[in-house]
Amino acid sequence: MSLTICFKRQQLGFFVKTDLLFKDVRTMQLYAPAQLDQLQRDLPYFNEITDWVKNFLAKPHPELGRSGPVCPFVPRALQLNTIRLEVIRAKDLEQQQIEEIVKRYRDVFIELEPKQGDLAFYKAIMLVFPDIPAEDAFKLIDGVQQKLKPFFVESGLMLGEFHERNEGEGLHNPNFRPLRSPIPMLAIRFMAESDLPFLDRLTDEPQVRIQYLEAYINRLSTTIKDERKLTNARKALALAHAQLEQGNTVELIQIEPIQVEPNQTEPAQTPSKCPFARLVNLFNRPFRLSF
Repeated sequence: MSLTICFKRQQLGFFVKTDLLFKDVRTMQLYAPAQLDQLQRDLPYFNEITDWVKNFLAKPHPELGRSGPVCPFVPRALQLNTIRLEVIRAKDLEQQQIEEIVKRYRDVFIELEPKQGDLAFYKAIMLVFPDIPAEDAFKLIDGVQQKLKPFFVESGLMLGEFHERNEGEGLHNPNFRPLRSPIPMLAIRFMAESDLPFLDRLTDEPQVRIQYLEAYINRLSTTIKDERKLTNARKALALAHAQLEQGNTVELIQIEPIQVEPNQTEPAQTPSKCPFARLVNLFNRPFRLSF
């Protein structure tokens, strides 16, 4: 007779459920003995990521460049128990195979409770890849994230890449590396209004920025708290459209110095060559966005 044990899988670990009268069967999963062996092998990775989430992401850092925890989202998510972890065994898998695995988690995330309301905002899935060596993380983690980011963004989601050699800079301190984790990982969460800098990078092609910014506006236009970010997103979208219409080629033009009257305190601006200056003049607004 085969043995089947009932488990309730919880955020940041596993909890054995021995009460057979437990009513919420939607949160229960059935495991065969071989699966339990795999869970035992995966448990150290769950524990290591758990410690990193609690002691790094959820805590302040002297190099962060602002007050508060490294990730403002995490402390409340821990409190609400809305973070889910999964270990993905990727040994000998090619990038495309990993992409197909990660893509399936978009729908898993969307269907995962809570689906609506304030609690849903703090929902996250962390996909942990212990079999990917550090030297391959740039290709297999960053590469998958770059390839699948549009797929997730179009659904109002963000896909973040983490590994110990990640060179992503902090928004408030370029010398800080907030995306470094002890094990390679991809994280899925809902888009937040603070994500605008990640969706409006001039290194992305105009059509890509248009896709990202439209998703940002559609997702947050009715719930955003800081209207300045929504205004900046619309300006950035108009700028991306203009750049696309210009065929992604903008001449370098000379900007005339702005003369300051004697009673003004700001010094005159020096001549500047800006590849986007013509587009900026089209909209008669500053190019630099404030966050």
